[in-house]
Amino acid sequence: MIQVNLDRVLVEQKMTSKELAEKIGITAVNLSKFKTGKAKGVRFNTLNKLCATLNCQPGDILEYTPDEINQGKENIPNKS
Repeated sequence: MIQVNLDRVLVEQKMTSKELAEKIGITAVNLSKFKTGKAKGVRFNTLNKLCATLNCQPGDILEYTPDEINQGKENIPNKS
């Protein structure tokens, strides 16, 4: 599962969600969906703006943690 750690990065940068949304040009609602993991995806352009504005790496914002369903299973699709 992908965990979003944007709240932690915002605290480190002493920035509010509202300020960040304004700086990167997205709505506060869409940023909130991303922060809570309810967004269905994130565009690379948006991720680029997040990292540039927060002076961080994508791995500072997004973290993969195995969930119980996928532990021990290969998650690589078949090449057939």
